[in-house]
Amino acid sequence: MTGHPIPVIIDCDTGVDDALALLFAVRHPGLDLRAVTCVAGNTDVDGVVHNTLTVLEQAGAPDIPVARGAERPLIEPARSARHVHGVDGMGDLGLPAPRRGRAAVDAVTLLYREILGSPTPVTLIPTAPLTNIALLLRTHPEVTRNIERIVFMGGAVATGNATPVAEFNVWHDPEAAAILLGAGVPITMYGLDVFTRVVVPGADVRRLRASKEPGTRLAGELLAHRPSAPDPDGDDPAGGLGDAGAVCAVADPAGIGTRLLPVEVSLAPGPTRGQTIVDRRARHGESEIHHGAREPALVDVALEVDVDRYVKLYLETVERR
Repeated sequence: MTGHPIPVIIDCDTGVDDALALLFAVRHPGLDLRAVTCVAGNTDVDGVVHNTLTVLEQAGAPDIPVARGAERPLIEPARSARHVHGVDGMGDLGLPAPRRGRAAVDAVTLLYREILGSPTPVTLIPTAPLTNIALLLRTHPEVTRNIERIVFMGGAVATGNATPVAEFNVWHDPEAAAILLGAGVPITMYGLDVFTRVVVPGADVRRLRASKEPGTRLAGELLAHRPSAPDPDGDDPAGGLGDAGAVCAVADPAGIGTRLLPVEVSLAPGPTRGQTIVDRRARHGESEIHHGAREPALVDVALEVDVDRYVKLYLETVERR
C-alpha cells in the first residue's frame, strides 16, 4: 500500500452484509472510515442505527460517528428485508446492545460536514437504498466538489432480486437512485452481476466463527447466516460477502472489471419499476433514430470480479490484529 488511506463514508441499512462491509472497512489499512450514515432498508432506520453501533463496537471502532437518516423512501413506503436478514436485521444473533448513542446530527448534516470538512476528496460507499444520498445531493449540491467517487451497491445488468429485473436497493427508492446517477461525479455500480459471485468457502467461515476476537468471530457468524453455495466438504454453508464486495472494490479496484456504460433507472409504475437499464449496445437503434437519443449518466458498471482475490482480501483484513 502506498500513499494515505482513502477517506470513505458508508451509507448503509445494516443488515447482515452491510455489517460485513463495516467490519472490513474499519480494519483495512488503506481505508479511513470517517462516518456511517443509516437509512431504512433491510430493517427500520432505528434498528439500522442500533445494528451499526453494535457492529462498530464489536469491530473495535466505537468512535466513528453514526447518524440516523431517512426512515422511508422519497415516495414509496418503507419495505424491509427481514425475511433475509432476520427480525433484528442482523441474523437474530442476540448481540449485546451498543453502549453509546448515535450522533446528535442527522445523516444529511453529518454527510455534509464530513465531506466538505475533509482535506482530500471523499469516496462515498452506499450499500443501501439511496434516499440519504439523494437528500444530500438535493439539499447541498456543493458537496460534489469534494466527492472523489461514489461506489454503490445496487442495480443489476441482468437479473434482479426484488423483482425479475430490479435489485432491492434501487427498487426500494428508484427516484433516489435516479438522483444519484445524475450527481455529476464518477460513479461505480457494484450490482448483482458481481455481488452474488463473491462467496467465502465454508472452511474459512468455520475458522472465523471459532476466533476469540469479537470482530473476526462476528464476521464468521454473519457469513454463516447468509449461505450462498454448498460447502464442498459437506459441513457448513459458504457465505456470500454481498455488500462487503463494494468496499473491497474501493480498497482494491483492480479486482473488478468495469465498462463505462449509459445507465438509467425505470421510474414508471409496473413490473420494470426500479430496473437499472444498462445500455450495452454498440450503436443506437430505431428508438433513437426515430425519437432522438437519450442522454443517461455514464457509469462504471462492474461486470467481472476476481472472486479469489476478494475472498483473500476480505479474510486477511477481518482477521487482522
